[in-house]
Amino acid sequence: MTPGSSTTLYKSPRTDVSQNQGSFRIHFNFPGRNHPDHDDHGYGPLAAVVESFMDPDTLISMHPHRNDEIVSWVPAGVMRHDDRQGNAVITDSDHLLVMNSGRGFWHEERTLADDPPLRMLQIFVRPHSLDLEPTIQHGPIPEPTTNEWRSLFGPEGSDAPFSVRNEVEFYDIRLEDGASARLPDITGWDGYFYVFEGALEAGDVRFDEAESGLVVGETDVTFTALEETVAVAFLVDRDATITRQGTIGR
Repeated sequence: MTPGSSTTLYKSPRTDVSQNQGSFRIHFNFPGRNHPDHDDHGYGPLAAVVESFMDPDTLISMHPHRNDEIVSWVPAGVMRHDDRQGNAVITDSDHLLVMNSGRGFWHEERTLADDPPLRMLQIFVRPHSLDLEPTIQHGPIPEPTTNEWRSLFGPEGSDAPFSVRNEVEFYDIRLEDGASARLPDITGWDGYFYVFEGALEAGDVRFDEAESGLVVGETDVTFTALEETVAVAFLVDRDATITRQGTIGR
């Protein structure tokens, strides 16, 4: 579908790449697969957007990551993180967690018995270089403004509140029924978006919950909510230097 002469929009349905581990269930969204002529499951430095479900009283025991930039976005509920560096943090709708795993980072995730069921996105970005210094970022995020994009992470040196070590920017939005918002843009970068809840129209194409779109060319696309909707969007420099040795985000 072509909204304009220099913009092409590719739609992908709900993913069928999933793992069911009982109380922990994950669904892999690969942005590169939106494009019919793309030979990489990732799209430049954006490797995967993983929707994760954890029931109350679930432990994902200590495990390693390497050469992944891993961002946990939790719009509701809580995700409890511990790691071998002594960090014990809670990520929820008011906080973001970024693990820049570099040459190696061990962590575990948990929900307690009295926690609500957890549904979140974990975003995997390919860093620009191998075996960088491992680090963690955790902290409050700006208050959301209804019907406006909220910037959450970007490349190092950007104005975003958190950073990853490659050319990806990340936003979320909460749209009222009937409200519209234009996708952010950076000259020369493409866009990828995912409908977390609700439904929206982009151009003349409907996107329902768990469907995604890849915008190639100028990101001159306006979203209109068909009901109350929560969505996320990425701007990606598809030509950025990338590594392909991440634990998950290969």
